[in-house]
Amino acid sequence: MKLPIPEHIRSIVPYPPGKPLDELERQYGVKNAIKLASNENPWGPSPRAIAAITAALPTLHRYPDGSSYALTQALARHLHCAPEMLVLGNGSDEMLGLLVSACMEPGDEAISSFPSFLMYQKCVQVQGCRNIVLPLKDMRHDLEAIARAATSRTRLVFLDNPNNPTGSLFPEAALLELCRALPDTALVVLDEAYRDFADPALQLDSVRLAGEQRQGAQIVALRTFSKAYGLAGLRLGYGLMRPELAAMLHRVRHPFNVNSLAQVGVVAALADQEHYARTISGTRAGLACLQEAVNGLGCRCFPSQSNFFLVDVQGDANRLYEAMLHRGVITRSMSAYGFPNYLRITVGTEAENRRFLTALAECLHELHYG
Repeated sequence: MKLPIPEHIRSIVPYPPGKPLDELERQYGVKNAIKLASNENPWGPSPRAIAAITAALPTLHRYPDGSSYALTQALARHLHCAPEMLVLGNGSDEMLGLLVSACMEPGDEAISSFPSFLMYQKCVQVQGCRNIVLPLKDMRHDLEAIARAATSRTRLVFLDNPNNPTGSLFPEAALLELCRALPDTALVVLDEAYRDFADPALQLDSVRLAGEQRQGAQIVALRTFSKAYGLAGLRLGYGLMRPELAAMLHRVRHPFNVNSLAQVGVVAALADQEHYARTISGTRAGLACLQEAVNGLGCRCFPSQSNFFLVDVQGDANRLYEAMLHRGVITRSMSAYGFPNYLRITVGTEAENRRFLTALAECLHELHYG
């Protein structure tokens, strides 16, 4: 092909999604496989959301509301914030792209950590900008190193809190100290995809933090309905930010970026806080039981404030990952993240967790790990 594709596009490594269940069953000849690899919600969405989506199906010949008015109003009431602080997107992925498009130009820099969500670096690279990637320190974002690495060209600092894949959190005081150390031309992007699962006493008041005017860097908080609300297939994320920045993002977002089913489904999901609460309590209970059982098998689990956790399996994680696949259990090997002996495990239903533990015990024995 003679089309001159820029090198910063040619060199992008595609995002590696988790293995789908049907692909696993075809490839390995197993049935009723379970997936504990992509940090999905195993209990699914609220029945109210399903009913609202079903009722909206006959209207699919119409374009969605480009302003997502009803959803924006419902979300603002839920969060007790001004609607002007909200920008909705096709998942948090699109929110990242909107921020990069609105705030960066070639020559600008963004800082992220490794390991963390890979889409931070990809969105920056697509824009032709420079990624500065710093290693975690003791399984946490090294906020002091981030402050030292910032320059006058730093525009965005990406912080997932809780971090993926470690599940670690940082406190508000450390975040504000970082903001004061950064230039006022920078934004701190606080990715809170998994905040719902964290101890409420440790959750940041990101609505307040995103709305405050302060010296140094401002804060933008990103959230999603993919995890705790079980609506990953609808792709609905949003950002909380100062209204003047929100106005800039509305200039670059596509006019119908949030589909009709996502709009009605999320409004209904917000109204069903009982389903949400059951998901959170079930996840926390499952996490505690899983970690106790996995530690009992001779592995080492790391503390987590999310719906997943890291496990040091005391051996080659890729070999264990493959052995688990033959038993119809999909996990996530962390070797590509620089952790060759670690798996990341998503909390499942009680039945899924039992099956995982049975398969893990068999595979650890088979591989002579522990």
